[in-house]
Amino acid sequence: PAMQSLSTGHRVLWLQLCMSYAVPVSGTPTVKVRVHDPAVLPCSERCSGVAEWTLPGKPRDVLAQCNQTSCQSKEGFQMRHDEYLKGSPALRITDADFSKRNTYTCSCDGVDIYDVRLQIHPLSTPVQIVSGDTLSLSWHVPEPVEVIYTSEGAAGPGGLIGTVDGRSLQFKPGYAERVTLTSVLQLGGMRPSDSGVYTIRDSQTQEEIHIYTVTVRA
Repeated sequence: PAMQSLSTGHRVLWLQLCMSYAVPVSGTPTVKVRVHDPAVLPCSERCSGVAEWTLPGKPRDVLAQCNQTSCQSKEGFQMRHDEYLKGSPALRITDADFSKRNTYTCSCDGVDIYDVRLQIHPLSTPVQIVSGDTLSLSWHVPEPVEVIYTSEGAAGPGGLIGTVDGRSLQFKPGYAERVTLTSVLQLGGMRPSDSGVYTIRDSQTQEEIHIYTVTVRA
């Protein structure tokens, strides 16, 4: 079996990757880490030539590169020469923030051989406010987002209450007249019946960005 041919160090690296590594329904492998943690994106194919990591649509914008003699990389990214020589040209991201969410492509001598998507675990914030206060929500990404509300104690999934696209707001009645946008999204006139979970979700990828668990006291 292939695993028997791996060195002990390589086995350890592989086990570390598997802890946060999954293949979603779409078929693209995914690595998911907490915000600002380091991330290791595996490349499952051995490359004895020039191994490179790039982003979709940017084949000339090389994030990191290794060949038989050395490696080089942009700030914030790294490939290790010893791993490359052992057949594991993984890409390391030193600070995985929300701007790093993307699908990364590993190539060998200019031929794409592996894709892997980096995801960030959503932030989680408990909020306790009193009736009449304003709830402030932030989302940390430039892309359009959706706001999902699940009422306190609800058994099923929440419902979409609005979207934010740049400076444009589209919210359901009952929320539209209460929302304003500054540097954050503000929902005014909070009531105890507004208690529940507010989830900020990327409209394009459907990835959750920030989850607020809100309690409104009378």
